[in-house]
Amino acid sequence: MEYNSIQIRTAAAEDAWELLKIYKPYVKKTAITFEYDVPTPEEFKARIENTLKKYPYLVAEKDGELLGYVYTGPFVGRAAYGWAAEVSIYLKEGSQRLGLGKRLYQAIEEISRAQNILNLNACIGSPETEDEYLTRNSIQFHSHMGYRWVGEFYKCGYKFGRWYNMVWMEKIIGEHPAEPMAVIPFPELDRDVLDRAGVVNTGSLNL
Repeated sequence: MEYNSIQIRTAAAEDAWELLKIYKPYVKKTAITFEYDVPTPEEFKARIENTLKKYPYLVAEKDGELLGYVYTGPFVGRAAYGWAAEVSIYLKEGSQRLGLGKRLYQAIEEISRAQNILNLNACIGSPETEDEYLTRNSIQFHSHMGYRWVGEFYKCGYKFGRWYNMVWMEKIIGEHPAEPMAVIPFPELDRDVLDRAGVVNTGSLNL
């Protein structure tokens, strides 16, 4: 697959069904997500719409086929955490190790920085011993992308009759001044932010 032929664009609510097909195997066959039940298309669509009110939601597309997606969301949710965001990524089965994850993360990091987000955090399932449901590949990927390990919770996730740990990894993407600038909601960013990030706006946002 040609790396340069893959387009990174903003997600739209209409992508929900295709993105749900990417997410479904993670729910049914892995402990990468601790979710038990596959969301309905309506619920997944609502998640996308809710995210896009403030945060970026990006997809990787090639010849009309969606290969993966990445988005950020609130970290914890209290006002004081407003300059931190949690990042999540999912790639279509068979699309790993093609550089998609790196490209999606680089784009969303550029956008997050333009929003005045200062910290990006990743919540990652971690096996004490790798098994058929969960490996340490995500931890290794985040480390490669410049995230550092900041904490681990032990046996806090139960799925497939097994206990899994959960780790937090973090990347600092900005300086922390005494008075930080207000976070800019994603729909209010200038169009040139997407241009710098190599992201195409599909028209679903008034950027």
